[in-house]
Amino acid sequence: MPQRRLRLDMLTALSRKVLWLSTWTIHHANHIRPNADGLKVGGHQASSASLATIMSALYFSVLRPEDRVAVKPHASPIFHAIQYLFGRQSRARLENFRGFKGAQSYPSRTKDADDVDFSTGSVGLGVAQTLFASLVQDYVKSHGWMKDRREGRMIALVGDAEMDEGNIFEALLEGWKHGLRNTWWVVDYNRQSLDAVVREGLWEKFESMFRNFGWDVVIVKYGRLMQQAFAEPGGEALRRWIDNCPNQMYAALCFQGGAAFRKRLLDEIGDQAEVSRLIDARNDHELLALMSNLGGHDMASMLEAFEQIDHDRPVCFIAYTIKGVGLPFQGHKDNHAGLMTPAQIETYRTAQNVRPGHEWDRFEGLTQDAAALDAFLKTAPINTGGERRLSAPVLEVPQQLAFKPAPEMSTQQGFGLILNELARGETELASRIVTASPDVTVSTNLGAWVNRRGLFARAEKADLFRSEKIPTTFNWDFSPKGQHIELGIAEMNLFILMSALGLSHSINGERLLPIATLYDPFIQRGLDALNYACYQDARFMVVATPSGITLAPEGGAHQSIATPLIGIAQDGLASFEPAFVDELAVIMRWGFEHMQRDDVEGGDSADGMRAGGSVYLRLSTRTIEQPQRMMTPDLQKSIVDGAYWLRRPGPNCELVIATTGAVAPEAIEAVGLLGDSRRDVGLLAITSADRLHAGWTAARRLRRAHRGSRRASHIETLLAPLPRSCGIVTVLDGHPATLGWIGAVCGHRMEALGVEHFGQTGNIADLYRHYGIDANAIIDAAESLIAGAPVLHRKMAV
Repeated sequence: MPQRRLRLDMLTALSRKVLWLSTWTIHHANHIRPNADGLKVGGHQASSASLATIMSALYFSVLRPEDRVAVKPHASPIFHAIQYLFGRQSRARLENFRGFKGAQSYPSRTKDADDVDFSTGSVGLGVAQTLFASLVQDYVKSHGWMKDRREGRMIALVGDAEMDEGNIFEALLEGWKHGLRNTWWVVDYNRQSLDAVVREGLWEKFESMFRNFGWDVVIVKYGRLMQQAFAEPGGEALRRWIDNCPNQMYAALCFQGGAAFRKRLLDEIGDQAEVSRLIDARNDHELLALMSNLGGHDMASMLEAFEQIDHDRPVCFIAYTIKGVGLPFQGHKDNHAGLMTPAQIETYRTAQNVRPGHEWDRFEGLTQDAAALDAFLKTAPINTGGERRLSAPVLEVPQQLAFKPAPEMSTQQGFGLILNELARGETELASRIVTASPDVTVSTNLGAWVNRRGLFARAEKADLFRSEKIPTTFNWDFSPKGQHIELGIAEMNLFILMSALGLSHSINGERLLPIATLYDPFIQRGLDALNYACYQDARFMVVATPSGITLAPEGGAHQSIATPLIGIAQDGLASFEPAFVDELAVIMRWGFEHMQRDDVEGGDSADGMRAGGSVYLRLSTRTIEQPQRMMTPDLQKSIVDGAYWLRRPGPNCELVIATTGAVAPEAIEAVGLLGDSRRDVGLLAITSADRLHAGWTAARRLRRAHRGSRRASHIETLLAPLPRSCGIVTVLDGHPATLGWIGAVCGHRMEALGVEHFGQTGNIADLYRHYGIDANAIIDAAESLIAGAPVLHRKMAV
């Protein structure tokens, strides 16, 4: 047998095996494995089937070690089956698919044991990730850090219904702006979504759109059986009928089978001798095989499409497929979450020559020699380059981050000054920082950094304003050595770029320290992508500024309320809201180290906190008086742990004011006024409600697990000396629930002040007074708390 024919035979057999293993894995999870809670396990047999040939062609023949893939979420079982054949996935995990510690429902970098490049699940995000991963690869190469590595192709396997996701279109535009290269998107054009069949002619819209953005488009519509039939007498008439058949009708006929196709063809084409002979020459089984031989299910057609690409331009492959191909419900519009019955799986088992009890055997049912198949898999190009998940050295961070202090400053201003001082030095740390912003570079205080470090582009482009000698504050030269990536106004793109930059150490073997700046309220516009980036364990720093109603004249559309709660709730993201710039410098220094610390699933540090992750800084444009103090090691540790005493309470403390962020002046004023009538009032400066809460819950878990443990969290240590009769008032420019849990730590009575309703325009004094977070409101809450305590106790006694 010729070598190419032998290779094609091997690949076709392996794709059949992949489809069987995928289908069986899902069946086992739903019908064989014990189901303790009675919930449907699911697994998308039909959505997996449509990609079996395409993914087999890629993984077993086309992909190189440097290529990276985002797998369509619903094709996760196909991916796990391929990894199982490669020996990177275990039978135990497949048997526990969608179970605890089993193979995941959707490919996950952090939860799966096999070779996942990019997590997918929230549809559309993995697709856009490949685009930004390609841009990051260009960034790394342009800076001279890929001399010993070949460029990889960033590949997304995309469901056609997934193309409805808006973030994909936002990403396409950004890719065009930055001269995207080395990106393949393979559209599984099965013309079915979860609920319906897609509109006619959608492929034309896809083709036009991609070509307009500078992509090549390759349409893989007909398989070899179809092409051979078209070459027969009457074949052109058959082709015209296929091209004109509505999507719903074609899907329905695929479900009904060969006899239905025969009747429809003869009825609609008519009694034409050549076409009739073409159809009559095939029995019902053969006719169905012909009509379902779309390009996406034909190994030779897919290999030809992939292997003809000899350039680095972005390519969109539109591969025609049938959802559920080869399974009893192929083409049925309700098949998205459909499951084969035990009777159907037995019929399918027989057709695949799989013996009972041998369902998990790697090459069961195939006629090819097992040793030859195993050797073929070992020599697949993707397996020839060693470890695919790379690593990079940890960058040294100086003991202190310098800035030029002033008596009065804002934290946003301080952020710009700290970055500017870093930009002055030629340190390895500074060279690996890369900033990005969605068209708010200047207004988030990145201007000085960009002036010194430049904007990134693969080709030089001078600032025309400077060359024309027009006075301007900012130097906007673009170059391959620039360290700022300017984006359009799309926060989803910003966070997906952060995900790509924050995985560079693993994808490209080169560590980057990404910093994203945006307005704090617009975190919510990109929250899905932010969550996705954290789920992948990408490492980055989000600088969100300005924030809260403190951005007074801008009004409610620009004033954030819930973002502190997002900071607490978001896994993988350590959230801080400093009041003073010296706090910010300490936090940023810690953040650069935290972004580089290794973490694994369940890998908590000794204090129960995550060993590493990303960082979120909620900053303000409000200029406030800065404290003049020495930054001792103990104070630095307390700032990072989440809180410190700005005014330590005395032994007979009746009241503590706890504050975070821009409202510090109001809290300080209130404590000063209360000190005239109340004893030993304490002022607690909270730099991170997130770190405090995480430390508290971790310490409680530890004490429950080890009954003799006396481990106390930072907030417990701070509050433990307070008398039980002491009251606590918390205040911040954000939702009061952010700090509302603090009273539960040691059982103190408390009042939580904050902002619960949409903001409005005004000045800071008016808005703070209206929303009840000014000094008078703090004093009123404190007096009410103290005065109401005896009454409350008497009522409880009665």
